Amino acid sequence: MSSIIKSVKSILPTLDRVLVQRIKVSQKTTSGIYIPEKNLSKPNVANVIAVGPGYTAQGGVEVKPKVAPGDKVLIPSHGGSPINVEKKEYLLFRDSDILAKIQE
Repeated sequence: MSSIIKSVKSILPTLDRVLVQRIKVSQKTTSGIYIPEKNLSKPNVANVIAVGPGYTAQGGVEVKPKVAPGDKVLIPSHGGSPINVEKKEYLLFRDSDILAKIQE
């Protein structure tokens, strides 16, 4: 799949899907000790890269995603559809799967 997708900018989510990238956790502790990558827990915080246009629910009601590109969000520790582009991992979630929007 990575040979087909040349850039993450070419991925346009459909319906209410949201493309995110996990924020990397520092491998170095405050005291200067390095933690092996396999021992790090997956962070639940991600940056929103792209958002689909939404969908039309029964009754003709338009449902728009609640997040926008550039937002920081809290995502479930498991789930999402992984996509690897340029040796980086991205995840596709439904808007309803996103747990919270982080306001800074």
